[in-house]
Amino acid sequence: MKVYDVVPGLEFEPERDLAQSPAWFLDATHSVPPWTPMFGWFWINFCRHGMQYGAEKLSLPTVKGWDWRFLNGGGYLTLLLVKSEEEKQRREVEFRKAILPFIQDYDGLWNGFVKEILERYEHLKALDTDQASNTELLNNFEETINTCRRMWEIHMYMMYGTYTAYILFENMCRELAGIDDTSPLFHQVVSGFDNKVFQVDRRLWEFSSRAKEEGLSDLFTQTEAPDIREKLEGSGKGKVFMSDFMDFMHQDGWRMQRMSEMNLPTWVEDPTPALGMVKQFILKGGSFNLDDERRRLTGGRIVAEKEVMSKVPVEQRGWFEQLMRLAQKSGVFSEEHDHYLDLYTHAMMRRSALGLGRRFVRAGSIDHHEDIFFLIPDEVRRAGLNPDQFDLRYIVDRRRADWNEWQKTPNPPAILAEGFDLDQAMGVLVKSNDPIALKVVVGSMPQVRPELKADLYGTCGSPGMAEGIARVIMTEDELHLIKQGDILVAASTSPSWTPVFSMIKGVVVDRGASLSHAAIVGREYGIPVVMNVFEGTNKIKSGQRIKVDANLGTVYILDK
Repeated sequence: MKVYDVVPGLEFEPERDLAQSPAWFLDATHSVPPWTPMFGWFWINFCRHGMQYGAEKLSLPTVKGWDWRFLNGGGYLTLLLVKSEEEKQRREVEFRKAILPFIQDYDGLWNGFVKEILERYEHLKALDTDQASNTELLNNFEETINTCRRMWEIHMYMMYGTYTAYILFENMCRELAGIDDTSPLFHQVVSGFDNKVFQVDRRLWEFSSRAKEEGLSDLFTQTEAPDIREKLEGSGKGKVFMSDFMDFMHQDGWRMQRMSEMNLPTWVEDPTPALGMVKQFILKGGSFNLDDERRRLTGGRIVAEKEVMSKVPVEQRGWFEQLMRLAQKSGVFSEEHDHYLDLYTHAMMRRSALGLGRRFVRAGSIDHHEDIFFLIPDEVRRAGLNPDQFDLRYIVDRRRADWNEWQKTPNPPAILAEGFDLDQAMGVLVKSNDPIALKVVVGSMPQVRPELKADLYGTCGSPGMAEGIARVIMTEDELHLIKQGDILVAASTSPSWTPVFSMIKGVVVDRGASLSHAAIVGREYGIPVVMNVFEGTNKIKSGQRIKVDANLGTVYILDK
């Protein structure tokens, strides 16, 4: 007998939900592999809320955000379209007013939200979850839920505002300069900006330099990543190094290898992934090449801005430049929101849940502290004050069995009503003019040009050409397999992957759009990225030599 569904009220019901919308898309970027039940509850409830909140607060003219459903550990979403022309026109007027804070003071707006959310995190972290009373633990969990809700409001308000300006800027570029965001010239205009994720990577590189200076290089290079911490703490200099490194982790290590889950340890709990990145920087050697690349990109951006601006009529240059400056913030926001919002909030969710999990184990309510991830908040509330009075093992056992089954049978990429095909569904996404659909989730579709005789066709995420050995990476756990000069082939990438961009010559991703992680980071590192090839991870094998021409959006498999 089921006590509660995983996400009550938002479980996928084919008859009712396909009557609402003929197409529901799997969020494969975030919910593959399938989510644990508790994380699914958080994401479906609050990402859904945040998207609708952001769209309404900005009065987006064509969409009212997205609706979400949960199915077998996967998140399925569909657009909520503005249906009447009269409403579109009314919302257009309101949108012009609502977007002004982004144009007038983007940095003040974003930094204010960062300050707000960091203060929430500090409040949550102030509680010692092992010494707290049951009441305090439950209150901390409720505050974590509220923090997650607020995070998604900030997330989607900022994302819709910034990315909508990006689309408006691209539209003007297409009309006035004959370029769009697949053009190398456009990429030059929006590249060459620092962000918090890159700053964290730079700190890791600085620790690699320190390790060399203090004679710790051999310890790193001759030790497997999981054993580095123990080895460091066993030597004098290493112990001080590790103490300073953990201070850094407690500042900027509130993240997990998988961005959209809570069932993996944070860097604060286990710094192995971060120490592994330090090891990779030592093996690579040289300077932090992103600094040199940014100087080059900044010079190229200034030249590109002048070239594009020269094509804009004088009377339109004021508005054009305002949009350009805001569009240039898109890449920065794309990376920084992952650090300050998604990753950090999910780390807080894990911290609070594990505190309850340990308490529930001591009370005999569950067997293992991570069993808490197979409960949902209503069940936590049920037992939170007096966990010794409740046995929740039967819920955990059933949910874990379901979750294990979800791993075996992948969710379909889309659920479509009878008579409605994928081309029609993609057409709705494109016509919606929703910036998240166009620039993050879907992107431009490849144009097959038989005369190029390519093995794969995609779109340009970052311009350039490269030839090298392919390294197919499916999960963050495999990143240590990357070697200097490889071409990364993946389904998609996320902030945990950023440091390897300093080692690789190019990127091929199955899915991606111009504001997805691989495209943004590829542009900043000056390496070619081909996106939306769809079958790259199926057709390319690790060790094969491949050639990528991102300018044309083509991939050639040279070893067959």
